[in-house]
Amino acid sequence: MLIAVLIMAIGLLGIAALQAAALRNSQSAAERGQAVVQTHTILDSMRANRAAALAGSYNIALTGTAPTASSRITRDQANWITQLKLAMGNSAQGAISCTTALCTITIQWDDSRGSAGSSTEQLVTETRL
Repeated sequence: MLIAVLIMAIGLLGIAALQAAALRNSQSAAERGQAVVQTHTILDSMRANRAAALAGSYNIALTGTAPTASSRITRDQANWITQLKLAMGNSAQGAISCTTALCTITIQWDDSRGSAGSSTEQLVTETRL
């Protein structure tokens, strides 16, 4: 009887560890999904103001601080950075770089809680406007 209880206890501990890993990886997958959504959010704003985006007016270095000026472009950037932080945590940062019609959107966040995550996980998207 003791051997059966020991085997069952080891099995239950294994199941608990598996559940904990699944929860960590689920959070990591959700953050990756949010990064994709936030990429499309800023690209939609840039396509609505295409001339300014093509001129490089939306370009911003990797930052987690929202701009404070009151132009349409800085409001779009500020809303984007704010939404990044709300969706992905305070470590989230974003960058935009456009040259002619090719734009690169970079989103960086802390994914160290995931099984193979990094403290500087990045999603880089290149697209044409």
